[in-house]
Amino acid sequence: MCKYALLILLLSSITSLSQNCDNILSGTITDLHDGSLLVGATLIVAGTEQAVQTGLDGRFAISNLCDGTYSIQVSHPFCLTKGFTVKVVGNTTTSFKLEHHIEELNQVVVAGKAYSNKSKTTFENTLAKEDLENFSSGSLGDALNSLSGVSSLNTGNTVVKPLINGLHSSRVVIINNGVRMEDQEWGAEHAPNVDINAVGNLTLIKGAGALQYSGDAVGGVIVAEALKVPVKDSLYGKTLLIAANNGRGSSITSQLTKSYQNGWYTSVQGTLKRFGDFEAPDYILSNTGIFARNASLQVGINRFNYGIEAYYSLFKNEIGILRASVAGGARDQIRAINSLRPLIVNDFTYEINEPKQDVTHHLARIKAFKRVDGLGKLNLQYDFQRNNRLEFDIRRGDGRGRASLDLQLDTHTLLLDLNSRLADELNLKAGVMGRYQNNFADPDTGVRRLIPDYDKYDLGLYAIADYRLNDQWLLEAGGRFDYIYMDVFKFYRTSFWESRNYDQVFPEIVVEELENQILTNPQLNFYNASGTLGTTYSFGNDYNLYFNYSIASRAPNPSELFSEGLHHSASRIELGDLRFDSEIGHKVSMTFQRDNSLFSFSVNPFINSISNFIVIEPTEIRQTIRGNYQVWEYRQTNAQLLGVDVDAFYAFAKNYRINSQFSLVKGYDRNRDEPLISMPPLNIKNEIVYQKTEFNNIRLSLQSEYYFRQNEFPNNNFEVFIPETETMELVDVSTPPEAYHLINFNSSIDFKVNKKSTLTVGFGISNLLNISYRNYLNRLRFYADDLGRNFLLNLKFNY
Repeated sequence: MCKYALLILLLSSITSLSQNCDNILSGTITDLHDGSLLVGATLIVAGTEQAVQTGLDGRFAISNLCDGTYSIQVSHPFCLTKGFTVKVVGNTTTSFKLEHHIEELNQVVVAGKAYSNKSKTTFENTLAKEDLENFSSGSLGDALNSLSGVSSLNTGNTVVKPLINGLHSSRVVIINNGVRMEDQEWGAEHAPNVDINAVGNLTLIKGAGALQYSGDAVGGVIVAEALKVPVKDSLYGKTLLIAANNGRGSSITSQLTKSYQNGWYTSVQGTLKRFGDFEAPDYILSNTGIFARNASLQVGINRFNYGIEAYYSLFKNEIGILRASVAGGARDQIRAINSLRPLIVNDFTYEINEPKQDVTHHLARIKAFKRVDGLGKLNLQYDFQRNNRLEFDIRRGDGRGRASLDLQLDTHTLLLDLNSRLADELNLKAGVMGRYQNNFADPDTGVRRLIPDYDKYDLGLYAIADYRLNDQWLLEAGGRFDYIYMDVFKFYRTSFWESRNYDQVFPEIVVEELENQILTNPQLNFYNASGTLGTTYSFGNDYNLYFNYSIASRAPNPSELFSEGLHHSASRIELGDLRFDSEIGHKVSMTFQRDNSLFSFSVNPFINSISNFIVIEPTEIRQTIRGNYQVWEYRQTNAQLLGVDVDAFYAFAKNYRINSQFSLVKGYDRNRDEPLISMPPLNIKNEIVYQKTEFNNIRLSLQSEYYFRQNEFPNNNFEVFIPETETMELVDVSTPPEAYHLINFNSSIDFKVNKKSTLTVGFGISNLLNISYRNYLNRLRFYADDLGRNFLLNLKFNY
């Protein structure tokens, strides 16, 4: 009887076991970054012979599983294979996520491009690593100047500010490795404190469409990013050495990166650059040398669902300002402007004397991210910047060697962002920003402070959503609000205070009245709203149409509000106005693009209407105890800028292609019905390139740059009294220089040193014909010609 009972129990357990092995494990496999379904992913169940693949819908189903715990290996082309542990109880549903590490490495390191748009309805121009290396001895402004729609506002050849569709300085926001640069960018001669050699790729957004970065980018946004580090065991780096005959100098930069399979990585980079006096075709440009020392360190960990990174950079530049730009008296100033040759030309030297700048910029940042199921990717970032700007004027007596302007700007910023995929077709980006800024103007310079002490508080909120209607249409809309509060302590000269009628308009801000000065405490509030609305339409295999409308609001900067005195490295007196309101810009842009390997082009017309536009222009010449200087004064008006940028590429034969650019911008003062000052003239660039990858990747190019004369400009000329002759003479500071044509040559060739190392040798000549010319956008064009012929030798060693 017991035997029969035991047999019945055994058969029951077998039947029960058989029933429990009919379970099905099903689910989806998605990309960890954007949640997209992965087709063709392979799943292997450890300890069994079962292997399945995901279908076109990204789904999988594994049958005949028993209750229990299983180890499953999941793989996909261009993804890192990953193991998962799953507990199966009955029919079970789950999902797996993979990350495209290998695909990212191919896109960023090999192709050198970033494919994630900052604004999905605004066409973006990019410069990859290989393009940026051509400007290793130059600046960020030099690199950007190679893009259509971008000009440069120069102070000589070493201070280069990007000018986007006619706008510059505070209207152009620069993002350096996720940090908005706060480096007193308001000055026309304040170049961005970014080492071009630390940048992996550079993105230009012509307009305020990328609201996650700012709402006040009336001109545009420049995003400088380091290359992504692969999650694998690797050690790689590069060293670049450039030597040039003009300036008789060189620069060297080196970078080394170490990464690990577990996600840890570190990267270190440094640049040293030294040039002496540069030369025009017929003479030396005395006191125009540069000495730059820059370094950066990056360390972090990047895992599938979380990561953290610390970054620090030091940017230190000592820059000479053309000695001939400072004149002694009114008669000397007129002679300097009217002369075909600088009034001061000395022998070549590496010494940098007054007038000069000495700028030190520290940037420290720590950021972290966490992916939260059902919510998205959360990013938290804190960054600190300290910008110390010293400007040295020509001084006599005990003041020699002491800075005439000494500003220290400290900035603390906290950012929290969310990237969320609300549905397959709908994405959301939202965030909040808080910033505190303190400016300290050292009173011990012996010179009246141009910019006062102030505390500034910023609070910003934004949200941007994009919705894909179908394979052709994408819509994007966003909004941003910024609140700005400034608490300022400033001394005004009593005569200036009363001449501006401030004693009647702002009596409540007076703290104390001294003998010939008034101490004031302005407390200013600005409420700025910004927004964007746009669409992208893709058709055919190669064509895209972008349309975007954006509104940007920019609060006046401290220079525009409070300037009252000599701006030493600008060699001019500047006067601001406390009554300024926020600028509000409405920009409509459209881009028609064809992206094809044989023939590509983009046509980008735009119109930008700006109310309360702040313009600075010359008004007179004033004699001071330090010399004779032009007076430039800020005022507000209504402005309109319109134009078109065209890029084209045509591979007309094997190994040959032509690159072409055309840029036109017109700016008008609608209140005065006259052109705006400092608008870039029409320019056309053409380049013919021969490149043969089979023969050591040899590349030869000949480039033509033609800059037309600017025929639309305001009449800011004025008369000045000459004491020596007791006469009035006209000072012409308005008439633009003549058109000019530059020819440039570039070449490079690769040599394989070993299996993992390559040496690239490059040789180039700028201003090949050594012509004399003056650039309308060079602030020192009144006193000297631009650079003459320059030979460059470039050695790049990748290892």
